[in-house]
Amino acid sequence: MIHRTEPARVPSFMVMIFALSQAVLPGGAQSGKEMRGYSDSQTKEQRGWEEKMRAIPDPALLREYMAFLASSPHHVGSPKDKENAEWILNKFKSWGLPAVIEQYRVLFPTPRERQVELLAPEKFIARLQEPSVVEDSNSTDAGQLPTYNAYSADGDVTAQIVYVNYGIPSDYETLKKLGVDVKGKIALARYGSSWRGIKPKVAFENGAIACLIYSDPRDDGYYQGDVYPEGPFRPEHGVQRGSVMDMPIHPGDPLTPEIGATADAKRLDRKGADTLAKIPVMPISWGDALPILRNLRGVLAPESWRGALPLTYHIGPGPAVVHFKMASNWDLHPIYNVIARIEGSTFPDEWIVIGNHHDAWVNGASDPVSGMAAVLEQARAFGELLKQGWKPKRTIILAAWDGEEEGLLGSTEWVEQHAAELREKAVAYINGDSNGKGWLGASGSHSLERFMDEVERDIVDPQTGKSVQDALRQHLEEGAKDEKERQEIRARATLRIGALGSGSDYTAFIDHLGIASMNLGFGGDGGGGVYHSIYDTFYWYTHFSDTTFVYGRALAQLQGSAVMRLADAPVLPFEFTGLAETVAQYIDELDKMNVPESKVDLAPLKAAQNHLAASAQAYEQAFTKAAAAGSIFVRNTDRLRDLNRLLFQSERALISPDGLPRRPWFKHQLYAPGFYTGYGVKTVPYVREALEQKQLEEAAKGVKVVRERLAALAAQIDSATKMLK
Repeated sequence: MIHRTEPARVPSFMVMIFALSQAVLPGGAQSGKEMRGYSDSQTKEQRGWEEKMRAIPDPALLREYMAFLASSPHHVGSPKDKENAEWILNKFKSWGLPAVIEQYRVLFPTPRERQVELLAPEKFIARLQEPSVVEDSNSTDAGQLPTYNAYSADGDVTAQIVYVNYGIPSDYETLKKLGVDVKGKIALARYGSSWRGIKPKVAFENGAIACLIYSDPRDDGYYQGDVYPEGPFRPEHGVQRGSVMDMPIHPGDPLTPEIGATADAKRLDRKGADTLAKIPVMPISWGDALPILRNLRGVLAPESWRGALPLTYHIGPGPAVVHFKMASNWDLHPIYNVIARIEGSTFPDEWIVIGNHHDAWVNGASDPVSGMAAVLEQARAFGELLKQGWKPKRTIILAAWDGEEEGLLGSTEWVEQHAAELREKAVAYINGDSNGKGWLGASGSHSLERFMDEVERDIVDPQTGKSVQDALRQHLEEGAKDEKERQEIRARATLRIGALGSGSDYTAFIDHLGIASMNLGFGGDGGGGVYHSIYDTFYWYTHFSDTTFVYGRALAQLQGSAVMRLADAPVLPFEFTGLAETVAQYIDELDKMNVPESKVDLAPLKAAQNHLAASAQAYEQAFTKAAAAGSIFVRNTDRLRDLNRLLFQSERALISPDGLPRRPWFKHQLYAPGFYTGYGVKTVPYVREALEQKQLEEAAKGVKVVRERLAALAAQIDSATKMLK
């Protein structure tokens, strides 16, 4: 889950210009007197329906859903994965929502052989297994996937070890300065600082023949707090499973890029799939890594490379020599997306989509059942409202995705199969994933920033009784690095949202098709180290996370309110001045990277941003005037449909048909996962990554592409302004 407060992923944005008046609502939440896109009378009616919806989600039912869905391992291809999909389908139907299962067949390798053994200077055989704990009955469940990294290459290698810290490009620059070469060696990296799939990718590019990834206790183990089952953190033999598919090239089934992986889809040969890891890779616990690290000598590791194990961290190479063997069954497996639909009464061909995945690496109580349960409670609430006479104006689609853990398989295949229809009809996509206790995390399309600000004011924070926005603002103020930053937070009328990279099911919607998207969830209060392990269970969640499920209720209320408000708004609440200011900030960041001795001309970007800002301001003035007059809300349906189409298609203007260099699947020109970050976002990625890699000719080409997209967006906004006038 990507949160606003993560400095590595969330760039600084300029302050938005709109201050909203506030009035105290029951329960402590704050709300603006106005609701963007609604007249006063429409606002009153809408608030009535939303308040009814927010009264329905029940923590006891959220707990019940988790107890069932996380009762046993439910990875792709398992009996429980199919059982859960059918159970979700039946739930949707029992609440009066038409629903179907859409099935795909995807490449999902499972391990056949795994072996890691230290041969010299001492002998040690890695256990490669997580032990059960007495307190947690689910830790003994049958059917657990072994500890491994999906989409690792098969291989049988013996070589010296080189410790590469987090295994990111800057670490290899440090190794070169220290005179350490990884060519022909096995790279030992620790989890953290980047997505796991980057580690074998960069190791291969630097000549390593294999990669091992371990969990250092400094990052998510005893250095952070008590370990499971006494505390929430990763124990000695806890292991993080996970995919190492090269998702920065494209997510989804490796054999069917750009098309849905239906039963009769034309598939690539595995040798032609460009997202599979090039070398064997395996995750191990710190317990298994300790003997290897203890037997490294050579250069002393820099201080920032040292973890929390009781040893002196050396880099090597050797004298530790390891034999590592990995072999998988490369089979196709079925995945099951569960899709429910509420038909819109006025604009049925405009879709609001909300989704969360239901598959897990093992039991997955936190990841993903905590988020999936919130979507289920929204579905139940919508079913209750339908019985009371509520009819959403736009079609609502609720999705329970499968195969997210392996590489966003279910959502990507669904988006690719339905791409033509989604381009025409999708207004917005709202995503959930894991949910916990703490503060709201929200990232997404900046044309929805003000909209989310309004929604957040209406949701009560379970701990403080304030709005979730005010609770977050207080948290940010307390964590500010200095008084200047604290004053800026206090003065800001709205809270900034982060930009989306990748790592969850919004990726295909925003990055591939240009559908405005939001990623929402709570977390950050407390800690955890059971991610992708056998310990992510109902017992762990109910002892160390959202133990009373009140944050699950808050998430259902937040997402449900956002869905209803988008579905019913006479005029869609897109707003562009904040987006224009955010683009200006991105360009300022590029300017600072643009070194004098090799400057790329960014003037065309700055001019395009100025044009965009002027267009955004003109639209806002026209919208404000039309809203004050009230005429905008009573236009005939055809006129509203045309205006709203211009608004929700605005994100499509930021899509370049040719995509990004060397990865054409990623087409959005403001947001993309970094080629060497995996999950972490790179804003204005065409230009930014070219500047980072000192590819000046490519950066200049990127300036032209981005300028054209910003101009297209400005033109789209201008067309909407003309309709208002």
